[in-house]
Amino acid sequence: MSDNSYQFDIPPHHKSIIKVIGVGGGGSNAVNHMYNLGIRDVEFFVCNTDVQALQSSPVPNKLQIGTNLTAGLGAGANPEKGKHAAMESKEEIREILSDGTKMVFVTAGMGGGTGTGAAPVIAKVAKELDILTVGIVTAPFIFEGRKKAKVAEEGINLLKECCDTVLVILNDKLREIYGNLSIRNAFGQADNILTTAAKGIAEIITVPGYVNVDFEDVKTVMCEAGSAVMGSAMTDGENRARRAAEAALSSPLLNNMNIHGAEKILLSIMSGEQAELQMDELTEITDFIQEMAGEEADVIFGHGIDEEMGESISVTVIATGFDQSETKLPAKKGTVKKVYDLDSSRQINKNPEPPQQNHQAEQPKERITPKQPSLFEEDQPDEEPKEGHKEEEPVVDTRTYYFERPQQKINDEDDDSEMSQHKVGIDDYEFIDKIEEEQNEQIKIESAEEKSLKEIKLKREDLQRQAKERVDMIKKLNSNPYRQDDYKDKWNTPAYIRKNVNLQDVPHSADHNVSRYNLNDDNQILGNNKFLHDNVD
Repeated sequence: MSDNSYQFDIPPHHKSIIKVIGVGGGGSNAVNHMYNLGIRDVEFFVCNTDVQALQSSPVPNKLQIGTNLTAGLGAGANPEKGKHAAMESKEEIREILSDGTKMVFVTAGMGGGTGTGAAPVIAKVAKELDILTVGIVTAPFIFEGRKKAKVAEEGINLLKECCDTVLVILNDKLREIYGNLSIRNAFGQADNILTTAAKGIAEIITVPGYVNVDFEDVKTVMCEAGSAVMGSAMTDGENRARRAAEAALSSPLLNNMNIHGAEKILLSIMSGEQAELQMDELTEITDFIQEMAGEEADVIFGHGIDEEMGESISVTVIATGFDQSETKLPAKKGTVKKVYDLDSSRQINKNPEPPQQNHQAEQPKERITPKQPSLFEEDQPDEEPKEGHKEEEPVVDTRTYYFERPQQKINDEDDDSEMSQHKVGIDDYEFIDKIEEEQNEQIKIESAEEKSLKEIKLKREDLQRQAKERVDMIKKLNSNPYRQDDYKDKWNTPAYIRKNVNLQDVPHSADHNVSRYNLNDDNQILGNNKFLHDNVD
């Protein structure tokens, strides 16, 4: 009896369709954190110009870029150097992504050299291979300096051009939640948020559910989506569904957390076996998300069971389709000094805000009626201007006129005073007439503009009507309303019968019917045609 043994070529490990690539120092640290925590059915890679950082990483898949350019010493906080390093190793990057990869996460800390420069190059290679590309990046802390913030802003905007969607996490938001942390703990919390984002999206695909969300659902939401926001929260106890949905949308860690105006939303709900999701809870969550996003948003949701969650419920929301062309990072706020009066203990505002001045010329809303000049006008005491108050100058059209009231008393015997006051009244009337003329001119201009707009509107409507008529006529000509029987009937039945034309005493087509008469130039009959006569001489 022969011993038949079979050997199978089993691959050493399963190739996942989802890859997470950490680029640069910050991105590699985040991927190291993800690798230690674990994400189901995801393959991790670290990519760096610094050999020392690569060697210290626990991730088995490592790629050194720019070997000839940087000699393994890093990019020196120069994004251009990081970009050229990635360009040098472009074929190695393409080889890593060419083994059946369907989705790739590119994670990096923006503001440095390798991450800022190389991440867009890697994302561009992935897009060329038709891979769903998601960027998850962090913006630097304010204490890292304005230059780094500017470099990060440029890098994020460049990455958006190469990715399907980009999630930006502001490191400085961590201080609003966790307060004054040590430097190591602060960057550790940033790694936690990056892990939450990547894990939340990846496990929507890899973890099966009763209402399953597959890769194509995620692709529908995230493909060519631009800016995106993501929130995730887990709660238990009373009213857990509503609290989890509200917590998922209220996290300040992700930029632009207001999901109103999003075009597409991916909603994943996970619950434990001990307390499975109820129908009322599902309705409450979906209604709340739809209300916050707007009626036009397309919501795709899935539900699954996680044994480790116990009685908790987890809600993950990914919203995409926001109209954002560029990302602006928050600028550093100046220190505001408070000054107090020692006697009254009241705060003194040393830098009051200047009153807003309206520099736009305004037309007077009411018709001005000048007061008739009188010879017996009583003196009115001048009001003393309040201290610190500056009178606003009237702005009428583009010129300003000032009229002063005469200070001396008007007497019957003082003819000069009477004439001067009469002169002021005439000027006042001239001024009012000028304003009325300008108003009439403005009304004429506005009427002409309205007439022109009305003509343009009528012309546009006429052109639209003509275009519609042409389209309808072309459709009518190109349409084929006849059936096979109609074609057969047309082939066998003469046209005059189909058109109900009555033909009587019609000569046969073989008979010749040629006139024996000719006509001259004046249409007069010349007589018999001798060439057609019966008896030719």
